[in-house]
Amino acid sequence: MNPEGTGPARLRLGLIGAGNMAEALVRGAMAAGIVEPGQIIASDPDPRRRELFASLGIVLADDNLEAAGAVGTVVLAVKPQMLESVLRQLAGRVDSKLVVSIVAGATSARISKALGPGARVVRTMPNTPLLVDMGATAIAPGPGANSRDLTLVRALFGAGGAVFEMSEERMDAVTAVSGTGPAYLFYLAEAMIEAAGAEGFSAADARRLVGATLRGAGELLCRSEQSPEELRRRVTTPGGTNAAAVEVMDAGGVRAKLVQAVRRAAERSRELGRG
Repeated sequence: MNPEGTGPARLRLGLIGAGNMAEALVRGAMAAGIVEPGQIIASDPDPRRRELFASLGIVLADDNLEAAGAVGTVVLAVKPQMLESVLRQLAGRVDSKLVVSIVAGATSARISKALGPGARVVRTMPNTPLLVDMGATAIAPGPGANSRDLTLVRALFGAGGAVFEMSEERMDAVTAVSGTGPAYLFYLAEAMIEAAGAEGFSAADARRLVGATLRGAGELLCRSEQSPEELRRRVTTPGGTNAAAVEVMDAGGVRAKLVQAVRRAAERSRELGRG
């Protein structure tokens, strides 16, 4: 059974990797009172990231084994290319611990096999809006994980946004849709800002206008019971400005390219999972 609760008096968290996603996770969890800074220990080779985490009151470990050794919950927050070496370091050292992975493409079976049968694995895929408490995180139970483990993982990521529990078979698609999704929006924002500049806007004004527009449209999509197609139809008057813009995008095959991009991202996630 999971020896920890979700309160700060009991949870001790070890971070293997202290990048942006790990930062977003712990900031949200600390703000929600799920864990105290002194009960988090983090390892990372980048001195700048170590300095930032130390400024939050988080304990720094000299290496990954130290970060994993004194805690009940270990978060794997490293780049996919680093995972194999990290798993070799931790093999046999995390028995009876909950291991939460945010590594893109890495299956829980692969992680469990490398670490040993005692680890309880939960695979997650958050996205970068976790940094502003508007994240979307999918979680999937892996080998050995129990209901208390899932409750803890929901609490950790739920402090920074919405949590969706699903089967692991869907996680590569999740990676492509929501994990990678912010990049699609940023790509669109880049193009809109460039176009605004061509129409005479300053870079600062263009960024503010585009940011507010995309934020408002996203919120409308989330709150509305209408489909995206219906929302678009309702603002697209024949012969109007929206219709003119959509005609250009349809002629350029933008929709098909976006579908192709998402599917390629899902395939890349599967490729990363194969190591």
